[in-house]
Order: sequence, then C-alpha cells, then structure tokens
Amino acid sequence: MLSRRQWTYVTAISYLILEILIRNVKGLNVCTSGSATSCEECLLIHPSCAWCAQEEFGSPRTLTSRCDLQQNLQKRGCEAPFIESPRSNSSVLENVPLSSKGSGPTQYDVIQIAPQKVSLSLRPGDQAWFEVQVRQVEDYPVDLYYLMDLSLSMKDDLDTIRNLGTKLAEEMKKLTSNFRLGFGSFVDKNMSPFSYTAPKYQNNPCNGYKLFPNCVPSFGFRHLLSLTDKVDRFNKEVQKQMVSRNRDAPEGGFDAILQAAVCKERIGWRKEAFHLLVFATDDVPHLALDGKLGGLVEPHDGQCHLNEKSEYSASTRMDYPSLALLGEKLAENNIYLIFAVTKKLYVIYKNFTALIPGTTVEILDQDSKNIIQLIINAYNNIRSKVELTVWDHPEDISLSFTATCQDGRPLAGLRKCADLKIGDTVSFNVSVEARGCPAPDERQSFTIRPVGFKDRLEVQVAYRCDCGCTQLTQPNSTRCSGAGTHSCGTCGCEPGYLGTRCECQEGEAGSVQLGACREAEGKQVCGGRGECRCNQCLCYESEFGKIYGTFCECDDFSCARHKGVLCSGHGECHCGECKCHAGYVGDNCNCSTETAACVSGDGQMCSGRGVCVCGGCQCTEPGAFGDTCEKCPTCPDACGTKRECVECRLFGSGKHDNQTCQRLCKDEIVTVETLKSDDPGAVLCLYKTESDCVMKFTYSEHASGQSVLTALKEPECAAAPDALTVLLAVVGSILAIGIALLAVWKLVITVHDRREFARFQSARSRARYEMASNPLYKQPISTHAVETVFSMNTKSYNGAVH
Repeated sequence: MLSRRQWTYVTAISYLILEILIRNVKGLNVCTSGSATSCEECLLIHPSCAWCAQEEFGSPRTLTSRCDLQQNLQKRGCEAPFIESPRSNSSVLENVPLSSKGSGPTQYDVIQIAPQKVSLSLRPGDQAWFEVQVRQVEDYPVDLYYLMDLSLSMKDDLDTIRNLGTKLAEEMKKLTSNFRLGFGSFVDKNMSPFSYTAPKYQNNPCNGYKLFPNCVPSFGFRHLLSLTDKVDRFNKEVQKQMVSRNRDAPEGGFDAILQAAVCKERIGWRKEAFHLLVFATDDVPHLALDGKLGGLVEPHDGQCHLNEKSEYSASTRMDYPSLALLGEKLAENNIYLIFAVTKKLYVIYKNFTALIPGTTVEILDQDSKNIIQLIINAYNNIRSKVELTVWDHPEDISLSFTATCQDGRPLAGLRKCADLKIGDTVSFNVSVEARGCPAPDERQSFTIRPVGFKDRLEVQVAYRCDCGCTQLTQPNSTRCSGAGTHSCGTCGCEPGYLGTRCECQEGEAGSVQLGACREAEGKQVCGGRGECRCNQCLCYESEFGKIYGTFCECDDFSCARHKGVLCSGHGECHCGECKCHAGYVGDNCNCSTETAACVSGDGQMCSGRGVCVCGGCQCTEPGAFGDTCEKCPTCPDACGTKRECVECRLFGSGKHDNQTCQRLCKDEIVTVETLKSDDPGAVLCLYKTESDCVMKFTYSEHASGQSVLTALKEPECAAAPDALTVLLAVVGSILAIGIALLAVWKLVITVHDRREFARFQSARSRARYEMASNPLYKQPISTHAVETVFSMNTKSYNGAVH
C-alpha cells in the first residue's frame, strides 16, 4: 500500500511528465497559443500554464505573452515571486481513527471510514487526491427484517418458518452479540386484475378452491413485527399468519420492500446497525407501469404510507415503484436487500441485483428449509465486500478511484474490494478534478459512502480560479499613464486610450500613424500579425516561431515543408523562403545533388534502367524497381544478367572472377533437383552451356525486396542413342507397317467380295420371279400323259377282273 509521501511523489512525477509532453508535442505550446490577456484566462487554458505578473517583462517591439509554462517564464526573466501558478490541494478536516469492535459501550461511536471530512481546493484541470480507509468492524449490531410472500403458493414455506426466530437468533449470535429481528408480509394489490374482487371472494379469496378452501383477503403489505431482540415474539407472530390468494402470478413485493425501507421509525431500523432485508418469494414481482392495468396512473412517491393498522394504505392508489426508486431508497437508508427466491427465478432476480446496488440473491428451497443457511451465507457474502458510492456528485467535477485491497496492489478504476474478512482494512485513492469554474465564491460538496454503511465522508470543494495578484489591482494607475487599471503586470486601458502603458490616445492613432504600420496602402495593419502601438508595429508572439520585420511581414516558420519538416531539415527559413544548405536544392531543400546513391553494383547509373533525380533513382524501364533499378524480372535482359550470377556462383565459370562475383551477385540462389514453375511471379530462364547442355533457373522477387534465383543442381544434357534399341525400333516399325497394310488389303477384299455376292443373289432372285409369273410357260406334257395311261390301264384291269 502506497503511503501519502509515495503518492505525492508519484503525482509530482506524473505532473512533470505531463508538462514535458505538453511542451514538446509537435513543438506547440498550449499556454502561448491560447492568447490569454489576463491571469484568470491563463489559468483556465491548462493546469501547466503560469502567468508572470512582473512589471518589466519581455523584449521591446514584441507583444510578449505573460502566459507560458513556468520554466519558460523563468528562462525569459520572470522572477519566481511574480509567477502565478496555483495548484490543487486537499486537506483533512476530521479524521477519527477506525474502530475495531462494533458492539458494547462504544457502539454508538463506531467509526468504519476515515477520514470523515476533507476539504479540496481545485484549479480546473489540475487533480487533487486523498486517501479513504474502510474497515468492517467485528461484532457489529445487525437488524434483520424478514419480508415474506403470503400468497397461496407459499403455504408450505409458512409452515417451515414458524420457529425460524429461535433458530436464526442462535446462528446469528455466532456472528454478532447484538441481533434484532422483525417480520412483515405481502400478497398484491387488492383490486382487479391483480386479485379476486367478486363479492363471494371479499372475505375468502379461496372460496371454491378445493385444494385449500379457506384463506384471508389479499393485501398489499402488512407490517407485523417491529425489529426486536425478543425472538419468541417473532415465532408467535408467524404462527398467527394465514396465506391469501391473488389472481395473477406476479406479486406486489416491490411495494412491500419500499415501505419496509422508508418507514424507518415503524420498522425500527437502528442508525448504528447493519440493516438486512430478506425478501422471500416464489414468483416474479410487479414493476412500475404494471399498475396501469388496474387504472393506477399515479407514480409512486417514495414515501411511507403505513396506516394505524400498519398496512400499506396507498396500495390501490399508486403504481408499483420502479427499480431506480427502489435502489435509491435502499441506499439512502443503508439497507442490504437479500432476494431469497426459488431456483427457477434465480436468473431474473440476479439481473435485478445489477440494477439495485447493495443487493444479493440466494436460492430458496421449495419449502424454505434452507432459509437460515441462506441468510447466513448472504450475510457473510455481503460482509466480505466493500464498495464506495458517491452522493450529490457535482456535474463539473470528475472522480476516479484506485482500490488497494488485501493483496496491496493498486487497482486503477475500481471502487470495490471483495473476499474480505471482518476486521480487514482496505483503502481507496480518490482523484478529483474540476472541469471548469462556477460562479464566484460558489462552493460545492459531495459525500462518499460505503454501500450499506451509515458512515460517510463529506468532501467540501472550493475553486482556485482567481490569481493572487488581482488583489493588488490599481485603478487609474500611474503605471498605466493614469488612464488604465494595472493588474497582474498589465494595463487595462480606459476607453479612448491605447498602448501597453495606455500612453496613446485613439485620436492620436489616426490614419497617419496607422499608415506608418502598413506595408502598402490597402494592406492590413502590421500584416494582421501585430498591433500598431504609437506609430510602430509590435509583432505577436507565436508558438510556431518568431515573427519579425518592420511590418511583421517575416517569420521563420512559413516556409515549404517536406514530410512535415521545415525546409526538409536541410535549410533555414528566412522570411518565408528556404535557404538550403550545401548539397541541397529545391523550394523545400529536399533535393540532394549527390549521385553516389544512384550507382548500382555494376557501376552503372541506376543500372542503366533509370535516371538519378534528387539523389535517388527514378526507374524508366517498365517493370524495373529497387533503389538503383537493379530489380527487373520482366526486363528483356533479366535472364542474361542473372545467368552470369548462376554461372559464377554455382559453377565458378563465366567472365567474372570470384571477388567480382561476390560483389555483384548478392541474390539468394536455391538449388533443386526438379524445377517447378508454379509461381506466377517467377520468370523461367534457360540457356545452352559450353557442353551443349541446357541450364534452367527461375528469377523472382520476394515481398522483402530480395531477389531469389532457383536453379537446377546440374544442367540437363542429352544422352547418346542405343544401337540395339534403334535396330529393334526400325524392325518393329517395318513389321507393324506390313501387318497394317495386310490388314487393310484383307479388309478391302472382304468388302469387295461381299458386295459381289450380294449382287449375285439379287440377280438370281429376279430370275426365279420371271419364270414363275410368265403366262406362256406350261408344264411338260409328259407328266400329263403318264397320268392318262395310268388311268386307262387301271380301268382295263378292273374290267378284266369282272
């Protein structure tokens, strides 16, 4: 943990670094560029700016700026007593030591935050800081108010907690010797559509409900037992309770939470106690604007509305409270809210905790059997964290926190520490910065409080927007020729008077005198860069450089630049024109007359592919690049040029000796067994060697700018033909040709024979047709005669027999 002295050292170093950066960024000076004409204006420009109130300050013929960095003012002759540069600071007004124990005779004087009151004096833009320590004391009194949902679905939970008071008190005594317990219940607004309002349900909303036919009328919130250390009264009050029944699923629990928070006297919250509000339910709550469903358009006013029966009287008159209002009232009354909900509702209520500071959520069993352990766990969880909040934060003040927790490491941007044990002390460094100046003599204040604590730190803020030298202001001062007010080293002239000492009158500063301050008729007085004071130009100061000349027409910063550098850094600026150093020419001196950088490795100017301009090569050959145009994969002579490197580097041949080769050939050469040409950017080169072999290589340029040659390890040479192979090839070719010719001849003969046979068959068919259809043709008679003779012989034979 850093001590106050260490923090002071760190702040001083940071401020010094900031001043150096402001002074050197791009050569500008924010103090002089602000054109401040008074001490108060100077202080508002930047916290590093200072004002010189010394009477005699600056050089003649120049409007000297009294607003500058403090070290610059001292260098220019301003003595330290006359420099106005107030700093922000803090002072502790009340710092009672932290307590170590909460209960006992000193419980009303328990201190858990130190200091208790701080005063700040802030200059706009300049940070002030102070340290805050927080300790959760041991055996601190605890007030716990149990707020229970008594809708019908919570009947089994009600049965479970009938003896909760005794058991819970026994467990809490292990954590604190001063414990009090209270009890309240809620259902929902007793109006439609939230509850049953028909006449038959007026006295018994469970009328006709077979599972549980008897219950009490619904209600918004009912305070049943104020906080007390007599836990048996809690048990008796719980045992009297009966559940009720509402119509919709959501409950009116947020109405009940707000009343339990703001009705401090009725509930019995103690100022010197740890406030816990346990909210037990098994359903989601109604939120703001839900009341419009029942015609409730009046928003909740955040006030206590408990009647003489300790019931919420505005339940049917005002809407449900918003999350913002709920969080505000809980924080205002230092109450930690514990959501004890069933598992299915955990995510919903977990989201609520992100919107309501100082809340936590725990999972409640269906019948609330784990309620005691749930409360103990939530209490330990809450007590293991410390988080700071800011109340009444002024709009023109910015705050930043750095937490130093138990590990001793500063954590910038954090205002919370976790995983603490009761009795641990943590610290926070708070930086405060004012962004502007309020009305004169206006004071602001704000409060820093740990969440859930009654303890607070009050911070009073005063603003340092005035200079001490203004207290010595002299109207009609003789230093101002009796015609002006002298304040902080300058004269504020009365109307009609001019000059640094109000020594001239406007009537005297007529056209004649103003004409003496113009370079020519029609031009601005002093070129617009100075003021005409008593017949001469007083040139303005500029953060860019010096303005000078009879009419302020010259300066040493308006010359041509190259890459943002005045005269390229190779010349001096004189009255708007660069005067180049030897070896450089041009309007901005960026052109070198040297040509040595244009000579390539082979001694040529730009490798013969370009011209030397301003000390650098401009390549004219298409595809050529490099500092000396030495790289050109697409040039016609690229392969020829790189061939010499391959020959001398790989094979030690060619026209270059070894020394010349190493000097000229600096390319990377890679040898491979098989050359691949899949790179589209590579050029394939090949040439014939002295031994009639072919050498292949590729030439490419990598993105790094290096040339790469990929060559075969050995040239490709043709091998002598084998005689037997040639003979067999010739013989095989002859046989193949002969067989092919025979096959062709056989094919021709076969086709021809088939055609002739087809023609013969066709002629034969025609001959048969002609014989069968000729009417002149008759069968031979011999056939008929044989038949007649045979018939006659038969008859003769038959007659002979008879």
